[in-house]
Amino acid sequence: MKTTPGTLYGIGVGPGDPELVPVKSARILGQVDIIFAAASTKNSYSLAVNIARPYIPETTPVQVLQFPMTTEAQETWSAWEDNARTLIASLEAGKDIAFLTLGDSMTYSTYGYILKQVKRLAPHLPVVTIPGITSYQAAAACLNTPLVEGEESLMLVSGAQGGNRLRHVTEKPDTIVFLKAYRNIGDISQAIDEAGVYQHCVGVSNCGLPEQKIIPDLHACRDQSPDYWTLIIAHQKP
Repeated sequence: MKTTPGTLYGIGVGPGDPELVPVKSARILGQVDIIFAAASTKNSYSLAVNIARPYIPETTPVQVLQFPMTTEAQETWSAWEDNARTLIASLEAGKDIAFLTLGDSMTYSTYGYILKQVKRLAPHLPVVTIPGITSYQAAAACLNTPLVEGEESLMLVSGAQGGNRLRHVTEKPDTIVFLKAYRNIGDISQAIDEAGVYQHCVGVSNCGLPEQKIIPDLHACRDQSPDYWTLIIAHQKP
């Protein structure tokens, strides 16, 4: 008897506050057979699982897949493929599964890489992706500051390589958001200063979590090591 394959649900659990998990995601978390999430090879902790925990039944198994924190392309690719095969095995066995990711499923997420591998290796399997609230949306709400208005432009970049993406843009966006800023906050702050157009700049770390912190002066952080979950929002308008 042929088994009907299960469905892969990509779930963005938001930035940290469990109450910001989408209603649809909360419902599906209560229905799937297995929950998967990503963690570093250095540990098995998943913040995404911790955020979603109120919506996961005690009887639902949770499996953490490990991903190396490395710039070695082959090692990274192998981890994506191996973990995708783990998901595919459960799906082919008829299990409905959810893969959790912080923020939004399609914005700088591990799920995006896993999804590509699943679609490449098993394109016949059904996939449903559910969006989540991003950290920068939550940060703007926390600050009570609109990101863009009217015809203004918004640029979203990774700060993992510092502030060079802003330096290379000829026409500066009205608002720029740097995610993953923690290691390079000094260079990002310098790039913002060099642009000479941003009148309001603020950092937010651990947005939506109990240890949330607002950093009104990035210059004070140039020689420090801010928390891993740090982003920067810079506006041309005050």
